[in-house]
Amino acid sequence: MPQTVLVTGGAGFLGSHLCERLIARGDEVLCVDNFFTGRKANVAHLIGHPRFELIRHDIVQPLFLEVDAVYNLACPASPVAYQFNPIKTIKTSTVGVVNMLGLAKRCRARFLQASTSEVYGDPEVHPQSEDYWGHVNPLGPRSCYDEGKRVAESLCVNYHSAHGIPVRIVRIFNTYGPRMATDDGRVVSNFITQALRGEPLTVYGDGLQTRSFCYVDDLIDGMMRMMDQDAHIGPVNLGNPRENTMLELAQTIIELTGSQSTIEHRPLPTDDPRRRCPDITRARQWLDWEPTTDLETGLRKTIEYFRRTLEREQA
Repeated sequence: MPQTVLVTGGAGFLGSHLCERLIARGDEVLCVDNFFTGRKANVAHLIGHPRFELIRHDIVQPLFLEVDAVYNLACPASPVAYQFNPIKTIKTSTVGVVNMLGLAKRCRARFLQASTSEVYGDPEVHPQSEDYWGHVNPLGPRSCYDEGKRVAESLCVNYHSAHGIPVRIVRIFNTYGPRMATDDGRVVSNFITQALRGEPLTVYGDGLQTRSFCYVDDLIDGMMRMMDQDAHIGPVNLGNPRENTMLELAQTIIELTGSQSTIEHRPLPTDDPRRRCPDITRARQWLDWEPTTDLETGLRKTIEYFRRTLEREQA
């Protein structure tokens, strides 16, 4: 049955893809964004659709709407963005989440919190399963994001316990695809932009640290499956269980772009995790979900998007 769905952060990278998918299946979508990192261009093709409404709003301020479900994706997700105003980042994941859970409580709406693999910090357990409590520096430069998301998970669980709110928690690992910002500071966007411009690809440390990369279409499918099932609150990891070193990723992107770029090593940032890879046993069992897009296929689509974007910017 079609629903009225609120997507906070709906003009962002993930949010815009989610809005698209919800509209495609017949839902009415209220897209809320304060445009700190979200962009109108990401949802421009949806504006004017009879089941889509774009609202400029910051969830740190209360919001009063009538909805059946809430996907809470509001929060800057790249280190460059969330460290730009760390206090604002913390407030989005605490005050903002309280506001959105309050809205869900009033409407008796189902609520999905987009959490993150950053709750595991620089993990001492590998791969990371949902019962691992993490190894996070609460005072470091990444703490505004890491600890904010950990508090957000706690708020969800406590609103569920105290008020019966049907919450769902997903922990999102590195995701990439079209509509990533070219300057967001994340490794895939950095490497592709540098390769297309013929600049050296900046690899931090020795480049042997690992990440796992999930294509955006697969990630959105997992989020919607988690929201729509009735048996589990979560958390559940959503990501690709295949690891790649940063050097492997850099070399693959140089090859796929046909770039003459070289690789330039720089010092490793503070608290940068050495290894990051999800255990997706829960996702497989609970949601019958796992990624289906291989890295090369996803990167080709992403590179083509970045190529067009950079051409427009230079025109």
